Amino acid sequence: MEDRGLAIYLFATGVLLATFVAYRAYFDRLRDVPGPLLCRLTSLLDWYHSYVGDESKWIDTLHAKYGPVIRIAPNEVVISEGQALAPIYSEKGGFLKAPCYKNFDSEGHETIFSALDPKHRAVRSKAVMPMFSTANLRARSDAIEGCVNDLVERLQKEANQSRRAAKETGKPSPVNVLQMSRRLAIDAVCSYLFGLQYGGVHEQSTKLSASNYVDSIVAFGRFFFLPTWLFQPILLISEYLQPPDAQSQERVEGFTKPLVSISKESDNTYQSRLLKAGITEHETDVQMKDVIFAGTDTTGTNFGSLLFQLAKHPDVHATLREEILAAEREDPDYNPQNLKYLDAVLREGLRTSMANPTRFPRQVPPQGFLYTSLTTTKTYNLPAGTLVGLSPYTLHLNPAVFPDPYEFKPSRWLDDRATPEMYRDWIPFGLGPRQCIARNLAMVELCLATRAVVRSGVLEGARPVGERLEVFEWFNAKVKGERIDLVWE
Repeated sequence: MEDRGLAIYLFATGVLLATFVAYRAYFDRLRDVPGPLLCRLTSLLDWYHSYVGDESKWIDTLHAKYGPVIRIAPNEVVISEGQALAPIYSEKGGFLKAPCYKNFDSEGHETIFSALDPKHRAVRSKAVMPMFSTANLRARSDAIEGCVNDLVERLQKEANQSRRAAKETGKPSPVNVLQMSRRLAIDAVCSYLFGLQYGGVHEQSTKLSASNYVDSIVAFGRFFFLPTWLFQPILLISEYLQPPDAQSQERVEGFTKPLVSISKESDNTYQSRLLKAGITEHETDVQMKDVIFAGTDTTGTNFGSLLFQLAKHPDVHATLREEILAAEREDPDYNPQNLKYLDAVLREGLRTSMANPTRFPRQVPPQGFLYTSLTTTKTYNLPAGTLVGLSPYTLHLNPAVFPDPYEFKPSRWLDDRATPEMYRDWIPFGLGPRQCIARNLAMVELCLATRAVVRSGVLEGARPVGERLEVFEWFNAKVKGERIDLVWE
């Protein structure tokens, strides 16, 4: 009797499992979207690749096998064609962010980045948005220039030490420009937005005091795509096994909290604007730390990668230096953002650096989303609630849009060589109303810093250690080894 009961149980379980597999494979609402069978049944494969940091490459292999529109999870679709950007991210305000963005909430508060409700975000973003206008950035560029000058001075000292080591020992000492770039990034963000430099460039330690704090948040990206109910326990387990650096966190909090407490409405700082908008002191502190994280990590990675490329390509460095010096001779008060080759170098640097390589998921609205692929001419009907997105990694390395995509070629952006598709698919800061709020600040930082470093000539004689940079493809990329090294001989 017991054997019969067990047989019935196993049979029923088998029938249910077979029914589930058949439904997901042939009858559910995304059945017409191609992809691996396992991805139709579970999100585990996607979560695995996200955790190990090769998700973007994995998704590209799926596109190569299954086409431009693929299913990577039971309720998630990824598209590789740039024509899908506008309807998903910008037209009519774009689709709402996916629920997983709540995983980046901090200390019980939705940040300007993580907020799902546009109205909740609008109160905060409108309060600080004027600080990121082109006019304000130009008017107060001296706050950034001072940080840039400090960086160039320190980089020159580090370069001289590398040369001295080469002369004395025959082996130049490496300079980790990733840490140098992070020092600049945190100083520029804090000086311009908060009215006070963090002091990163002047720290004598080999590693920026805020780096471990930043890296602990970067590590969240391994779990970014988990549902919110699963993210929290997984994060707690991860932090139990590898506790965050309390000293680094205290250093950052020791910088932001006093600035909130002494802030006045007349300061016209980031924190004073939020307080004036009715945001509590605690949340204002959280929003400041979020800006420190984002600005230090992404701009640090982007500028460090750019220094690597300029050292690797001395011909690009020479051409850029010639343009900068010629502009200064013609007009000492010129606007560096008007230099064509400098703009091309920055664009190519952001295309290849991959500070944020993974997809930006959005949620299909109630009316659904009808998408027709230009490549296959097939139409896909994505029902309400489906998660859909595109990634900078796939778009920036698409050989159909960027020939020789792995090569650093600023010339591709010059004159009539830059196509409308290149500008369309270039999304280092995202796209639409939810793109990076500080993108203008980041571009000014990169522009002024690149100009100053190249003008100084400090990169002459430098060479990179290694042929290319490798990153963990989390939501915020992490450079493998946590180093971008240059040596001077």
